[in-house]
Amino acid sequence: MAIEQTFSILKPDATRRNLTGKINAKFEEAGLRIVAQKRIWMSRQHAKTFYAVHAARPFYNDLVDFMVSGPVVVQVLEGENAIALNREIMGATNPANAAPGTIRKEFAESIEANSVHGSDSAENAAVEIAYFFAGLDIVG
Repeated sequence: MAIEQTFSILKPDATRRNLTGKINAKFEEAGLRIVAQKRIWMSRQHAKTFYAVHAARPFYNDLVDFMVSGPVVVQVLEGENAIALNREIMGATNPANAAPGTIRKEFAESIEANSVHGSDSAENAAVEIAYFFAGLDIVG
């Protein structure tokens, strides 16, 4: 098993409802460590650039609007197979399809306001982590 780092965002719906601790407890209980974390309010340009991969999709503008609607918590999670484990803990993007006990099943308000974002590959994790954190920000 490989020790990996992955990127996570606790979205505005989660921070608005003070779910940061409950969500992070799920990560930690599953064996992931939070090695970097900060609460920010993304600018529209920051969100547009971060989600540029979705720019051609019909939901892009709504996604950007949502992500700038309140503060978010950006963080780096570390552990064995962290990318796959984080995605398992988050559950399916659509909370209606998420497994019981997952973050999205328990906390999501909708497919858009689904409480969390997580990297889907090692390559994207590296890019997403670098977008929000400098090397010295990450303390293992």
